[in-house]
Amino acid sequence: MVSTQGCIDVSEHQEARNIGIAYPGLKAPEIACSDKKCPWHGNIKVRGALLLGKVSKARMRNTVTVEREYTVWVRKYKRYERRKSKIHAHCPPCIRVKEGDIVLIGETRPLAKTVSFVVLGVIKSSFNVSSQSRAT
Repeated sequence: MVSTQGCIDVSEHQEARNIGIAYPGLKAPEIACSDKKCPWHGNIKVRGALLLGKVSKARMRNTVTVEREYTVWVRKYKRYERRKSKIHAHCPPCIRVKEGDIVLIGETRPLAKTVSFVVLGVIKSSFNVSSQSRAT
């Protein structure tokens, strides 16, 4: 779980700004943050690619690893091959993310050595399947 340090109530802080991206299911977070690298409350511009992916790791502070699955046509075998890519993305404290969530990430300027994407929002939240299967 990403830490909530730096989060404050929206009534005390500025409203979330319009980032100029209209995507179904994407809305501004209810809580505000004081993170300079937040696209909603900071001064980061989102430009370039918008990608959907599944959060595979959320253990780093304010950074998550997003895994994308895609297919590639292999001409020799006349079949598709499944491949995966992992992308590190900055996760502002105002967006609550956990492993297994489907998130929308947007490309920005380089924020760190390996981070050039920022989490814009959670599209589909995951729930713990193993705890539900034990209950039945």
